[in-house]
Amino acid sequence: MIHAKSDRSSIEELLEADGTQIQLSVPALTKKIINRNEGTLTDTGAVQAETGAYTGRSPHDKFIVKDEETFERVDWGKVNQPMTEETFLHLYHKVINHLKQTDERFVFKGYAGADEKYRLPIRVITEYAWHNLFARQMFIRPDEEEENSHEASFTVLSAPGFQADPETDGTNSEVFVTMSFKHGIVLIGGTQYAGEIKKSIFSVMNYLLPKQDVLPMHCSANVNEDGETALFFGLSGTGKTTLSADPSRALIGDDEHGWSDKGVFNMEGGCYAKCKDLSAESEPDIYKAIRFGAVLENVAVNPRTGTPDYEDTSLTENTRVAYPLDHIDNALEESKAGHPETIIFLTADATGVLPPISKLTKEQAMYHFLSGYTSKLAGTERGVTTPQATFSSCFGAPFLPLPPSVYAKMLGDKIDEFNTDVYLVNTGWSGGAYGTGKRMNLFYTRRMVHAALNGEFNNTDMYQDPVFGLNIPLQLEGVPEDILIPRNVWEDKDAYDRHAMELANKFHENFKKFTYADESIANAGPVKH
Repeated sequence: MIHAKSDRSSIEELLEADGTQIQLSVPALTKKIINRNEGTLTDTGAVQAETGAYTGRSPHDKFIVKDEETFERVDWGKVNQPMTEETFLHLYHKVINHLKQTDERFVFKGYAGADEKYRLPIRVITEYAWHNLFARQMFIRPDEEEENSHEASFTVLSAPGFQADPETDGTNSEVFVTMSFKHGIVLIGGTQYAGEIKKSIFSVMNYLLPKQDVLPMHCSANVNEDGETALFFGLSGTGKTTLSADPSRALIGDDEHGWSDKGVFNMEGGCYAKCKDLSAESEPDIYKAIRFGAVLENVAVNPRTGTPDYEDTSLTENTRVAYPLDHIDNALEESKAGHPETIIFLTADATGVLPPISKLTKEQAMYHFLSGYTSKLAGTERGVTTPQATFSSCFGAPFLPLPPSVYAKMLGDKIDEFNTDVYLVNTGWSGGAYGTGKRMNLFYTRRMVHAALNGEFNNTDMYQDPVFGLNIPLQLEGVPEDILIPRNVWEDKDAYDRHAMELANKFHENFKKFTYADESIANAGPVKH
């Protein structure tokens, strides 16, 4: 068995090897990307890169080392697949050797977590310059003093050019994303998709923060000028980034946060936004953020003009852009705010039966947090080409090393302590299921969200949905009344009833696994027929 000390020394040898580039600036990395033919420069000033065969995460290729540190804490299963320490170290040394043989490798030193009390010093070593620019923009960048004293607690080794052999390396395919909490190392290989770098560190934080009584959350967050904070929970494609980028509110962050006894803090230093059908009219803040320093991923570019084409999804539905928070005009510089007054659960319901907005009781909030329902959209994972109904506990199951009950209890306690209002917002389909209905109008969704944040529903007449038991506002200025009650906008009412019961049954079937849930929470879901 190879011990941790020799592992760290291997990394140090890699850092000292010829060709290692440490903490390059944005201009220097951009120049490297162009000169190494890793990407192209667009007319916005952003660089564009393509990821080849893998344009989304590879959830079946994610592993956690099962050892004395993780044995009893990790929720082992399909999401958190175990890997032995021996297998991990075997793979680790192969990755080190691969990186040593490359002409150049790139190192970023920074942090995850804007609150100094809880932040994690990280180091990202990449085979590609564009992956290092991605890491530089996504994580928190140190100032000069912090850089000089920086000592990484976790190191990410990204080697997309190294493909594993499942027979000899203990993986499921040529792709692997595996982490060892004992050794403080994440290994990524066989995939060029940059999102694996970001999400691996999120998984690390989801393991470490609960030990410090901090709730890690897959959510975006913003705050108004009165200091009133809002959280937006949801899986990829549900609108977290879009809805939190609000010109009337300061952005705390778009994807990953911690909730401590002092309030909310961003885990990241940047945003990773979807680009499909992006326009200056629909999402002006994100559109303007795509400038020099930003990284476009799998976005088609006109070869003659260098102009990105956000409507072209020939490479993937999951087109993305990474940019630092300061590319958003109203981003909150300190990335920290107080305890949230309002929580929004986002779902992109492809069945078209959930209301566009509903207010949840405490018990309903816990039920829907544990359920984490949405429709998985095309491109976010390998093999997903049409929307698929999925239940992802805590709206982030792929990134949760611990049992969902740990995170759910922490959230429930905080909702109680701070009397937080919770809403369920459907950004999916209306008037019919996917293929028949239409995607919810973004203008209407923004209006409903603003109403929730401003307290406009506190004295509004509500209608209780007979299937899902959700309390739906009957009217809101600026939004057609018909769309508030989903059944009203379906031409075929029988089809609506059928789809609604089918979805309700899926909720019931999924919730059977939460045997530890209080009866009041278990009964807060759809009615049983």
